Amino acid sequence: MRAILVANPKGGCGKTTLATNLAGYLARQNQRVVLWDLDQQKSSLDWLALRSPELPTIIRLGLERNEASQGVTKNDWLVLDSPAGIHGKNLSYALKLAHKVIVPVQPSVFDMATTRDFIDRLMEEKTIQKHKAFIGMIGMRVDPRTRAASTLEKFLMQYDLPILTYLRDTMVYVNAAFNGKSIFDLPSYQAERDLVQWQPLTKWIKT
Repeated sequence: MRAILVANPKGGCGKTTLATNLAGYLARQNQRVVLWDLDQQKSSLDWLALRSPELPTIIRLGLERNEASQGVTKNDWLVLDSPAGIHGKNLSYALKLAHKVIVPVQPSVFDMATTRDFIDRLMEEKTIQKHKAFIGMIGMRVDPRTRAASTLEKFLMQYDLPILTYLRDTMVYVNAAFNGKSIFDLPSYQAERDLVQWQPLTKWIKT
């Protein structure tokens, strides 16, 4: 089983949007997917509760780590939606499970400052240093026409890490989530532009 950790200690940066849509994409590929919500708010599990049984199955997981570790090994993918403020032993534990770590960043001064400290901490983790997990960066809710987008791009380029893609700020994600859907569950004409933006990300997680 392969695991993807979506992490950034900054709240509201798009972690749950990424995690739920990743799970939706993988399930749409006929993969057996577990979505593990590590956040006390359980937003990912609330999304799953809205999901129709007619859509590709995603297994929910909100148990404590000792119980949860026994129930996921027979599946293809584990997607971990991490809480704001993740650090210390909780971060180290999540990294031990992960093959890939996705760090979402929004184009704001506060998000970039928090992410800078987080990347520094990640680089000190043994799992990262031993190349047992790989990090990719994603620009979230980006309007390429703005100065903020240009500033975010410069910020991301300072790291020797892949910038996987930039996802636009759109109600497509919000409207899909209201029905427990990912953008991959929508008719292609409703999310055509967004599906294109996801292609570099979906390719990276499979390599």
